[in-house]
Amino acid sequence: MSSSSLLVLSADDVDKVTATFSPTELSHLMARVFLLVSDGNVSKGQGIQTQIQAQRVYAPHRTSIPMRNYTALFMPARISETGNDLERAVGSDWDGGTTIKVVTVPRSSADTRGLAATTMVLDDDDTGSVKAILNARSLTALRNAAGSLLSTTLVGPRTPTSIVAFGAGKQIEVHLDLHLRYFSSITKCTIVNRSINARVDRLRRTLEHRFPSTRFTWLASTPSQQEQQQQENIKHALSSASIVICATSSTTPLFPSNWVRSGTHIILIGSYTPAMREVDNELVLRAALEPGAAAGLDGATKPTQILLVDSREACAVEAGELIQAGVSGNRLVEMGELVMKALSTNAEDGGGLVLGVDNHPDRKGEDVEEGPVTMFKSVGLGLQDVAIACAVVSKAERMEGVGTRIDGYDI
Repeated sequence: MSSSSLLVLSADDVDKVTATFSPTELSHLMARVFLLVSDGNVSKGQGIQTQIQAQRVYAPHRTSIPMRNYTALFMPARISETGNDLERAVGSDWDGGTTIKVVTVPRSSADTRGLAATTMVLDDDDTGSVKAILNARSLTALRNAAGSLLSTTLVGPRTPTSIVAFGAGKQIEVHLDLHLRYFSSITKCTIVNRSINARVDRLRRTLEHRFPSTRFTWLASTPSQQEQQQQENIKHALSSASIVICATSSTTPLFPSNWVRSGTHIILIGSYTPAMREVDNELVLRAALEPGAAAGLDGATKPTQILLVDSREACAVEAGELIQAGVSGNRLVEMGELVMKALSTNAEDGGGLVLGVDNHPDRKGEDVEEGPVTMFKSVGLGLQDVAIACAVVSKAERMEGVGTRIDGYDI
């Protein structure tokens, strides 16, 4: 594509491109992002600001502009090109970039159109012109799910057999899609939503068509439908779950800690304010490290107790579950720190980043209500938007018949 042309990717174009990414590609992409976030924390102990000062990462606070029916959010971010051997070892299809993401949030909860999102990608080190504009409506869910899958491959069970998911939106659809594609061992999936509504019916048709060999169960949790049998069904599903995924805007715990057996991996992506929470304090504390304890990935066994986060700094101000449980930063482990250890371990054997089912022996889950669990709490990072947008544009440029190219856009 010439420097004066502009690539425009519609929602359909973006879907065509993202369908070509494997779960492994996507998780490696997020591994590079988390590695950048944590690299400054580990080496200099100054958080993301260290990277900004070193001109490797720019992630300024978002700007919001209120309007009558919507609030417009503007989120610029930049990741410079790969700078060290650890980052290159991840090997994802992306080498840095600059983007600005624009999202409009409706003021009325009755507006069912969702969040309109557009991302502009700048041509970094050449002219600084706009390289592409893409519809990013589906990309937030995809980058979140890719990060969650990375957490499962790093600290979750090696051969999970069942998933319980709370919520029925795009986040849950993409999380289940990536996990079911990656782990052929999963045969059971339970989806819990406030009610069995039209959105649940759409999700049901999508998943059952895509994964015909998986047994799906659909449960409602609203008070009007919350009969004793339904509660027993939810409790039974949780007690046998290998992975639990929560993607709701709840301000009260979705279930009690003692319904979850030890050895379960819990993924929390719904809350993003101090007042929001999807699980109770007891479950958070079952994952949090004891003060002074060390967590690691030694290449042979996965940790049985760990509370992973995308960013300590971000979670300290936005993750309601961790704030309300009073969990301090020294009891958390950043995803990038664990990626770094995995890379270092594999480098000793002459390899790059190896994540997933072949990397570790399984650990045995026990039916112990107070036993340790692993947990990943994500509030989402703007740097993930840079990575996924640039990767989509990079692949779209190599695909035939995808996108609209406007020649002479910037003569």
